[in-house]
Amino acid sequence: MESVTVPVNPISFFIIMSYSAIITAAGKNSRMRKDQISKNLEVRNKLILPFNNKTVLETTIDNTLSADIDECIVVLGHYSDEIMDAISNNYEGSVKFIINDPCDVGLSTSLFNGLSNITSDFALCVTGDQPTVSTETFNKMIEVSRNSDDPFKTIAILRRRKTGLLDTAEGLGMPFVTPRENMMKYLENEDDNLNPILRKIFADGYTFYGIKEKNKKELININYYEDYLHSL
Repeated sequence: MESVTVPVNPISFFIIMSYSAIITAAGKNSRMRKDQISKNLEVRNKLILPFNNKTVLETTIDNTLSADIDECIVVLGHYSDEIMDAISNNYEGSVKFIINDPCDVGLSTSLFNGLSNITSDFALCVTGDQPTVSTETFNKMIEVSRNSDDPFKTIAILRRRKTGLLDTAEGLGMPFVTPRENMMKYLENEDDNLNPILRKIFADGYTFYGIKEKNKKELININYYEDYLHSL
């Protein structure tokens, strides 16, 4: 794996740093549904579309499970029965599924619910529609967090513009690695998309470190059918 250079404080090596993964898979799928209808395609949840002999969500889960994590939680909400029926039962014992209640909540609430159910101090946060992000890239994020001179005030995130130390949080979203308790303080009582929250965290002086993608497909979020075809 390509090495990632960040400032290192020797004190950080005395911290027992554990990492859990949270995969959010609770959305309404509204953009994909509208796109499929407009193209006269069968309406199917994007997370259960076929991808590399599995589904989109299963591929995301497999890439995440292969990363340097201790546990994995998938947060479901809308269409939870449909999703559970479509994915393999091979995840018993390796993945914990939780369901938002109520289910009609924003991404920030889904992430908060996931963070509330992990035991680690740090979390790798991924969306279910990111099957193209590799285990290698996830591990680079974890490496940056683990080697940071202040891991509890560091966000290691897949870059959108620049790489390395970032001077803005504009346009950023998942996947990223974050300290659990600090992130929960920002998410509590919020019901919104993540970028406004990330901008607030950045303004409070957190270090944001942009990880370069392994290939351009890692930057794809599958929102529309063309995104899905391109990711294949």
